[in-house]
Amino acid sequence: MAKWNGERHAFQAEVSKLLDLMAKSLYRDKEIFLRELISNASDACDKLRYAAITKPELLGDDAALAVTIKPDSTGSVLVVADNGIGMSREELIDNLGTIARSGTEAFVKQMAESQGGDGQDEQEQPDGLASGLIGQFGVGFYSSFMVAKRVEVVTRRADEADGWRWRSDGTGSYSIAPEADAARGTRIELHLRKDARDFLEPLRIRTVVKAYSDHIGLPIWLENDSGQKEMVNEGSALWSRPKSDIDEAQYREFYHHIAHMPGDPWHTIHLHAEGRIEYMALLFVPDSPPFDLFDPIRRHRVRLYVRRVFITDECEGLVPPYLRFMRGVVDSSDLALNVSRETLQHDPILAKIRNGLVKRVLSELEKRAKKTPDDYASFWENFGAVLKEGLYEDAEHKDRLLPLVRFRSTGGGDRWLSLDEYVDAMPEQQEAIYYISGEDPDALRRSPQVEGFRARGIDVLLMADPVDQFWLPAVGTYKEKTFLSVTQGAADLEKFAVSEEDKPDEADVPPPGEMDKLIALVKLTLADTVKDVRTSERLTDSPVCLVADDGDLDMHLERLLRQHKHEMPEQKRVLEINPSHDLTRALARMVGQKGASEALEDAAHLLMDQALILEGEPVPDPSAFTKRLSGLVSRALAE
Repeated sequence: MAKWNGERHAFQAEVSKLLDLMAKSLYRDKEIFLRELISNASDACDKLRYAAITKPELLGDDAALAVTIKPDSTGSVLVVADNGIGMSREELIDNLGTIARSGTEAFVKQMAESQGGDGQDEQEQPDGLASGLIGQFGVGFYSSFMVAKRVEVVTRRADEADGWRWRSDGTGSYSIAPEADAARGTRIELHLRKDARDFLEPLRIRTVVKAYSDHIGLPIWLENDSGQKEMVNEGSALWSRPKSDIDEAQYREFYHHIAHMPGDPWHTIHLHAEGRIEYMALLFVPDSPPFDLFDPIRRHRVRLYVRRVFITDECEGLVPPYLRFMRGVVDSSDLALNVSRETLQHDPILAKIRNGLVKRVLSELEKRAKKTPDDYASFWENFGAVLKEGLYEDAEHKDRLLPLVRFRSTGGGDRWLSLDEYVDAMPEQQEAIYYISGEDPDALRRSPQVEGFRARGIDVLLMADPVDQFWLPAVGTYKEKTFLSVTQGAADLEKFAVSEEDKPDEADVPPPGEMDKLIALVKLTLADTVKDVRTSERLTDSPVCLVADDGDLDMHLERLLRQHKHEMPEQKRVLEINPSHDLTRALARMVGQKGASEALEDAAHLLMDQALILEGEPVPDPSAFTKRLSGLVSRALAE
């Protein structure tokens, strides 16, 4: 590659426009500024707490670290103060005078270097402190200009005697002056714009703190004009406490707080994962489905925290869509955040946390399914259709999901059946797991295609959820048994004996020649409509049914695709005829009789229309159907 000799220039930026862009575009909601300032204050207190390990004198007489918020409605000023590490004059210039420079990031690097590291490997960082300090990008402070026309910062570093005041209106410049009366820590004074004065209202402040910073590990005080204070955050994260210290009432109260749903949790999962990646989680399975369970976006509602600071409840990679019914929180100090903290960078740690959560949730469901099958049935009725999405979306956990799936069946009544139960009850010669797809379980039980299976004592699973059409091809088999639709291909039921009750009398079966002639006539009449016409093994009570040929698209899946406007070539079906039904036997006897050809042609079309009606499909020509039916009935009555 040729050496490049071009002149080097630095990018130029108009700072006032850059600040304006950051204030208006970096965050979606104005209220985020308060979360950012509280997070910075929390970081400052954590830094002081760490520094005081070797220098206890830094705490002095003010060891109760906290954040204080004080609204002044008369002057339209909102104050956010902390008694943390504070800043020197140089740090003010470096941290607040340089956009995207982070004091936290510099502090972490300094601590790592003091321990002999280079500040690059998190394993070298002091006691994992780096991953816990939120402000690693240095832009959260500038969110203040979303609500403030002027921001002033009064600060004094814990190990210095001099204090400083920093002032800026966000138009591209700032000023610094000595401040003799500055207390240890940092006091941020926001002179609010007119359209942001609602943040002076105590109720508004409480609401924002509850939403974003309720479980920060130090108190957040709200101070009124007379100096009275009230603590407006929980102050200790429930999920960080030992399970032995929490009773069911506390879990239930937190569930109501976090889920915003009626009822109680069906199951609670409280875990603390330790090792190379540490995180805590408190998750709940609701006892009823949320209203947005089948929203097309498939968004979960598990909140992500970092060091007890709320980050987002829309972290796409945290919980897979098929577990979106879960509610709760995950708190990790190992995740890398993007500059706005509202979404996460692509981080392999997130994938590991997600995998750990999935394994734990599935393990808990396995226990409930085994110990309390009736309770598990109620869970399945609420969330089974969603959980099945994981069968084709999550190949890694497919084998753990399959035993958790439950089905209704033609022989099971209202009982939910597992695949293990189905396979254990299969006749010895049965080699496939039979199923039928549709929308209504009761209608599926009455389908003509299951008659022959029922007559032979073969149970058929009822696939009544749209998702079934997607996971079945992806799964294919279970315990070496192939999933096979009873509406597709040949039934292959010769090896199964028919019950005496359902076995037709020999007198009811027409001679093979007569039925072959009827089949040929119907096939000739419906040549443009059906793929084939044949006698059926799967029919015992109904005269006809439609099935898909081997290799063709399942009929229910075709209907679903057409409903969703998917274009596809016309799918011709196979018409199967029951040779022992009274109607088909009577038609078979008419073949070859003088003057019967017209009636037989009408009967062929009527058989096809009847099969369509049984499938819930519209008759292509209602007028012709009515005319043929009237003619056939009239001829029958005239005889």
